[in-house]
Amino acid sequence: MTPEQKYQLLAGKQPLEILYRREREQGGEVYLRQMWNREWREYTWSEVMDRARRIASFLRERFEPGDRIAIHAKNCADWIIVDIGIMLAGMVSVPLYPGQSASSMRYVIEHSDSKILFCGASDDNSALSEVARQLPTVAIQRCEIECDSTMDELLESHRPYADSPLYGEDEVFTIMYTSGTTGHPKGVMHTWSAIGFAVPNMVRGFGYDERDRFFSYLPLAHAAERIVIEFHSLYSGTPVHFPESLDTFLEDLKRARPTMFFSVPRLWGKFKEGIDAKLPPALQQFLLKVPGLRTWLQRKVQRGLGLDQARMLVTGASPISTDLLRWYHQLGMMVTDGYGMTENFIYGCITHMGDTPVPGTVGKPFWDCEVKISDEGEILFKSRALMKGYYREPEKTAEVLQDGFYRTGDSGFIDDEGLLHVTGRIADTFKTSKGRFVQPPKLEGLFGSEALLGQVCVLGHGMSQPVMLATLSELAQGMDKTAVSEQLQKSLERANSTLQAHERIRAIYITTDEWTPQNELLTPTMKIKRKLLELRYRPWIESNPDGSPIVWESLVSDKTTATEAGGAFKPTQPDIGGSA
Repeated sequence: MTPEQKYQLLAGKQPLEILYRREREQGGEVYLRQMWNREWREYTWSEVMDRARRIASFLRERFEPGDRIAIHAKNCADWIIVDIGIMLAGMVSVPLYPGQSASSMRYVIEHSDSKILFCGASDDNSALSEVARQLPTVAIQRCEIECDSTMDELLESHRPYADSPLYGEDEVFTIMYTSGTTGHPKGVMHTWSAIGFAVPNMVRGFGYDERDRFFSYLPLAHAAERIVIEFHSLYSGTPVHFPESLDTFLEDLKRARPTMFFSVPRLWGKFKEGIDAKLPPALQQFLLKVPGLRTWLQRKVQRGLGLDQARMLVTGASPISTDLLRWYHQLGMMVTDGYGMTENFIYGCITHMGDTPVPGTVGKPFWDCEVKISDEGEILFKSRALMKGYYREPEKTAEVLQDGFYRTGDSGFIDDEGLLHVTGRIADTFKTSKGRFVQPPKLEGLFGSEALLGQVCVLGHGMSQPVMLATLSELAQGMDKTAVSEQLQKSLERANSTLQAHERIRAIYITTDEWTPQNELLTPTMKIKRKLLELRYRPWIESNPDGSPIVWESLVSDKTTATEAGGAFKPTQPDIGGSA
């Protein structure tokens, strides 16, 4: 069956319709694989639906259709099973990020008026325990806090929900809250019609089927992971693999060997840091120039990451350096940059199958998706995947939905090949004391190939010249401070030589702490919170206005790695051992 024929079977269908058919026709086939005690625990379509139907019975006993049901857990098979149960019951899912702060979680639960919270593994059990006191709770896989009941108890005490309902196209099935880069998260309402339009089109474009393999580890509360993994897998029949924990992430990834892998720019950067720490960048470039050694290196890195069978590699959620993309392309890993947002069900732009990704662009629009640039340079989207609106915030909805288009708040342009270039957030552009405008992403992108830097953030509103905050990579943390300063100064000089006078970066300020969701300098989706970074570090910057082009917050005296300090992602070093 061709992708077009498959599309005709899926187009306009609710996920429940697809699930009922798989329950009838593919019940014995494996859908979810959860690594548990170092073995894959497999769930067939029948078992997934039996569990989801029991959850639906539990919810129907206690709540009304349309009630909001919250999920707070790291990725696991239970997450998707619970979500399907919520859909069956005709209720509205409200996903929470496992790295969300207590105050942010409390806001979402209260704002959405969620009736119950399904709790799994969390990055902060104390924060979760604090919030869990507000409403009834059910413990799912790997939950470490005390809850009112458990998933096993729920499944044992309830019979499967017998009905197989469908719901009105314009009914809301989920409220996905934004990560709150600039303030309180906003609740994005999506209807059954949005998913029935967007996902079949995306699956058609990517050509997924039951022979593919997905690997899920980014927060399922985030629109990109939820749509690319959960909903794409429902419609395509593609099995989903879940790692046991972050400590076993790389081992589990290599055992799953996914054919499609999605990651955010920060984690693609982490992978590179791990490789650089084992194989110096200069040696990599030498090997890449020798045909036989180039092939060896490509295969070694791909196998070491567990991505040697991946035919689709995707990045998104925040800007990625063109240098980093080119580095992956040199290694035979054609990572493509996608562009979408929660508000348009991530139905935006990507490099289409068969086309070669062009670093610095996010590809072309999906089918029946219109993208245009406003007179002010803002990127606008229009399709049947647009949100119904922000929950309980009609004024903010009216600000971004105008004349049938969603105003992204991003600036960009479309080139002669029809490829979209995203140049940055309009709100992030700042003016120096000289009255000249600076776009931070442009400057930050110049340091994508600097192996000694981890995270970067350019700021400078009201300053005479921009400055850059940065954290060190794993490679840099094992080096002498003077050597690091010398190399960074050379990189700074190279970058400044390409910039206009008002854009030149005066100094790089090296922070001691990595920026993480736990210290609230990153969102749960790894976007930097520019305002909070500036609030925290600007007094230090202003107290060191002149002097060295490289300014250190403190001596790098302890050898704690960046990943250990951050806690958000540990397994960065692939196995690239062996000889040529």
